[in-house]
Amino acid sequence: MPEYNAPLRDMRFVMDELLDMTGSYAAYGLEDATPDLVSAILEEGAKFTNQVLSPLNRTGDEEGCHIENGVVTTPKGFKEAYQAYCENGWGSMTASPEYGGQGLPSSLGLILAEMVASANYSFSMYPGLSHGCAAAIAAHGTNEQKELYLNKLTPGTWTGTMCLTEPHCGTDLGLVKTRAVPQADGTYKVTGTKIFISCGEHDMSENIVHLVLAKLPDAPAGTKGISLFIVPKFLPDANGEVGERNSLICGSIEHKMGIKASATCVMNFDDATGFLIGDVNKGLNCMFTMMNHARLGTGMQGLCHGEASYQSALAYAKDRLQMRSLKGPAAPDKAADPIIVHPDVRRMLLTMKAFNEGNRALAYHTAKLLDQAHYAAEEEARADAEAQLAFLTPICKAFMTDTGLEATLLGQQVFGGHGFIREWGQEQHVRDCRIAPIYEGTNGIQALDLLGRKVLGSQGKLLKTFTKQVHLLCKEVEGDAKFGDYAKKLAQLNAQWGELTTSVGMKAMQNPEEVGAAAVDYLAFSGYVVHAYLWLKMALVAQAKLDEGSTEVDFYKGKLATQAFFYQRLLPRAQAHAEALTAGASSLMDIAVEQF
Repeated sequence: MPEYNAPLRDMRFVMDELLDMTGSYAAYGLEDATPDLVSAILEEGAKFTNQVLSPLNRTGDEEGCHIENGVVTTPKGFKEAYQAYCENGWGSMTASPEYGGQGLPSSLGLILAEMVASANYSFSMYPGLSHGCAAAIAAHGTNEQKELYLNKLTPGTWTGTMCLTEPHCGTDLGLVKTRAVPQADGTYKVTGTKIFISCGEHDMSENIVHLVLAKLPDAPAGTKGISLFIVPKFLPDANGEVGERNSLICGSIEHKMGIKASATCVMNFDDATGFLIGDVNKGLNCMFTMMNHARLGTGMQGLCHGEASYQSALAYAKDRLQMRSLKGPAAPDKAADPIIVHPDVRRMLLTMKAFNEGNRALAYHTAKLLDQAHYAAEEEARADAEAQLAFLTPICKAFMTDTGLEATLLGQQVFGGHGFIREWGQEQHVRDCRIAPIYEGTNGIQALDLLGRKVLGSQGKLLKTFTKQVHLLCKEVEGDAKFGDYAKKLAQLNAQWGELTTSVGMKAMQNPEEVGAAAVDYLAFSGYVVHAYLWLKMALVAQAKLDEGSTEVDFYKGKLATQAFFYQRLLPRAQAHAEALTAGASSLMDIAVEQF
């Protein structure tokens, strides 16, 4: 059975050596987040995910969730694992102490989430959705709502969901039909059907708090008429405990390709009692608090599945004997050589390693921005972090899940025929990972968001904020004997990024479809440049450590070799995306529907 072990050495490299996250904790006055505490969290998180969650990954997939009369039961061991998760305080790490949380930095929560999701992604969905629900209530709820719900969501006694889409509307939430009728007592009666509701019904918590998008009877058409409502499975009683059952039920659970131990539900609301959160007709603005949180978490899925797949593939490649090295026997005492000696196997493993470690750097860089947005004393610093997060979020979600899926597929390929067989675990990784580019806004939607709303919508301001950072790094490194050529290549791509943006923007002034036609390739180009920037920074750190005489020679030389591989073998893909995005919309739009 495949086993996940948290890559603590690489995590610490990114946290401490690349980003100095513990230094930023001290700068923000987060006195509890000491290096010793951070180290203990990493060590204990690694043990918990390895010993408790990882063993349930395959069994949970094989058993799946069960439904009977609207009641969903999770696979054997999940409820007990969730209780241990809550008792150990993992879910409350980053929550406010005002509601029973530990007040630790958001970035630590994201790093723990990487371990949890890599070990067992289905399990991670249950607390993951709760964190987003709590964030939305904390940002937009009344004081009474915060007091009632956050005191239950924080320790995990209650869990949360977000109920957005419906059978007919998909991503176009302006088409939602769910209705909320005002009542004399200030509540609302919510009626409608929601689909694809992750963790909408299960047996792991006392209550489930649904955040539901719905429209009032007199609401304007489209997204301007959407409001957000808290609709709990059980209505709280006068003491804030579980009271009478609300008028909602799980109609069915989806029969999915992957993440089968996560209950994906059809939820039916039939005059269910709901409570308005935020302002009337401003529900989508409130929901974006959850959606952005979820998009960052979904982006992590690419890293998580890619990492788990890589660990299995690497171990297999070192052990599996097949054929001889092209330059002669590497293991003459054995019947054949381990497949890791073959160039194509190394290509696959290095592609996985480059994407995984680049995605980890991107995820943690983004997590550090979350801390800055939340904790920085200066308003300007917080606003700057929010702007950078707006720019990076669609890249995190789409590029990390696309490359994570590629890495996972390569892990399956390393196994050859055994990758197609259940007991080796790779086919589950592939099935589980496939949803990541689809949900929380398909990657095509993320690309439109990046190019249309974030880059062109800001007149290029958000892009320039990032390209300036890249430019400064390239200027710093341009004369370096070892890294100067890499810096030159990165500088060229950085300049091209601006040129491509201007080109698409000019075309879009004549034909708005140019944005949709260019968006996916634009995001991919952006992702490769962001990775190139982070890989150059990581290589500089690794070289500095070697120059200082570090004894971890293999670790740091591995970083340098992977950075060189990325620049030589993967970064050239950026030019193909550049050529495709400048081809224009005609090749997509000129063909008549009848000609397909």
